[in-house]
Amino acid sequence: MLEIGSVVDGKYKILSKIGQGGMSVVYMAINERANKTWAIKEVRKDGVQNFEVVRQGLIVETDMLKRLHHPNIPSIIDVVEDDERFLIVMDYIEGKSLQKALKDYGPQPQEDVIEWAKQLCDALGYLHSRRPPIIYRDMKPANVMLKPDGNVSLIDFGTAREYKVGSTGDTSVLGTKGYAAPEQYGGQGQTDARTDIYCLGATMHHLLTGQDPCRPPYTRYPIRQYDPSLSSGLEEIIIKCTNDDPNERYQSCAELMYALEHYNELDSEYRRKQNLKLGVFLTAAVASLASFTAAFVLNLTANRTQEDSYNVYLQDARGSAAAEDKIEQCHAAINLDPTREEAYLYLLDEVLMEDGILSAEEDERLREILVETSAGSKRTNEAAFKTNVANYDEFAYNLGLDYYYYYEDRGSKSQATKWLDIAANSSTLESAKIERAKRLGEIAAYYSRIGRENKAGDAEVSYLNYWTDLTELTQGDLVAVDNATTALTMYREMAYQIVSYAEKFKAAGVPGEAMTAQLDNMEQRIAGSGFENGTQRVTELKEELQELIERARYIVEITYGGGV
Repeated sequence: MLEIGSVVDGKYKILSKIGQGGMSVVYMAINERANKTWAIKEVRKDGVQNFEVVRQGLIVETDMLKRLHHPNIPSIIDVVEDDERFLIVMDYIEGKSLQKALKDYGPQPQEDVIEWAKQLCDALGYLHSRRPPIIYRDMKPANVMLKPDGNVSLIDFGTAREYKVGSTGDTSVLGTKGYAAPEQYGGQGQTDARTDIYCLGATMHHLLTGQDPCRPPYTRYPIRQYDPSLSSGLEEIIIKCTNDDPNERYQSCAELMYALEHYNELDSEYRRKQNLKLGVFLTAAVASLASFTAAFVLNLTANRTQEDSYNVYLQDARGSAAAEDKIEQCHAAINLDPTREEAYLYLLDEVLMEDGILSAEEDERLREILVETSAGSKRTNEAAFKTNVANYDEFAYNLGLDYYYYYEDRGSKSQATKWLDIAANSSTLESAKIERAKRLGEIAAYYSRIGRENKAGDAEVSYLNYWTDLTELTQGDLVAVDNATTALTMYREMAYQIVSYAEKFKAAGVPGEAMTAQLDNMEQRIAGSGFENGTQRVTELKEELQELIERARYIVEITYGGGV
């Protein structure tokens, strides 16, 4: 064991022992020169059988964590190895585990559990978005630290693994009984993102009920059997998370996050009120229609096939003047046949994006429709749409772009991630769209790290790589691949990044001539075909882009001293 007061690697002074596991001891240490506190995990070679096997596992774990940067995941700072021990230096997470909170206070408040679950869902979603995806596999209260500010941090990545495409199963059975999903015990294929969703559901159940799944009677009943005051909507979420069949769980952390953010809308009382509103609306609508077209409606009802009905709903949507009416007609068509693509694509491209902005309210309506379960079906509309692979991928690509560039007129890189990931892994989209989705996903990852430095004082983002990815996005005929609006938006993004980071790009070795060439290319493109007779939105974007190009030229000239 390390001695209290000793100095490791000439810079980490051991202050106290703060934890001990089966093969490791964790200490609090301080780098006195930096006046920064760290945690040091020690694994002694003489205290572990088959140390070389354990060592290789530790190297895999630390290499994995070194690549991660997320507010709810501790960072690995350093690895020190000598003849006696293997030391991992990482962020010190002040606070206590949720396991300790359960022991001290029993079941936790519902709103706190929901907030913690959302943070953990975000962290897991980040892990799953890596290339290759990282599956955590050991979510439980003991592996979640509750910090003094009320936020949580995920710790102990000893059982995490990278998802291997084409693998038929995990190489080892790992996880904690009671929280682990059935597939973690082997024989049911390899673990994936849905495995972590199961573990998170089991963790939420324990936090809300205080019932430890590792102890008798080992049975997980719905949470309201323990506490009837808990939300019935939240109960449904946990039941879905912990379904034995992975296909019946939430299929991604993005889906689960949306459910957690709207759990109260799943409550039986909320749905009763909504159904009442719908009943009143339908009654009024039927009465109104009956007064004008009673004979026609009766005949149509008797003879219309499902396809005819779908097409009528879609035609009504196109013929409606009000956006709300268009949405309702598309909603009705989707519920009638959630596998068909026309209503989804029309709703997204022609209704929600009609003004060039995807508002938070429009986003919420779209998500409600996607997660809704149609009458007589156990699948969500989105799950049904997924079976229409080519058109679902096209929808995912379009929605990814809309989130990335147009959400609330600013763009939301984080909300774009799920949909760009689907498009990037498509087997049906044209290659240019697949490549663009991949690069946009990479750039979205840059955004969370721009301006940040790692613990060694180095920039976390390679601005040379960033520039390369940006320029690749604007290559080729963007109008032919997408449309004039998307092309102008991508050009605007490039010009804006030049204005914002010209000095960083210069320091990274990007020549001023390269930036000027990009600006020249944009001007030539927008003066050419595809942009001459655009909509009002296209005209506005062209004017905005032209102003931004002029500003970017000025910034480049100043940055490079007029030598470009």
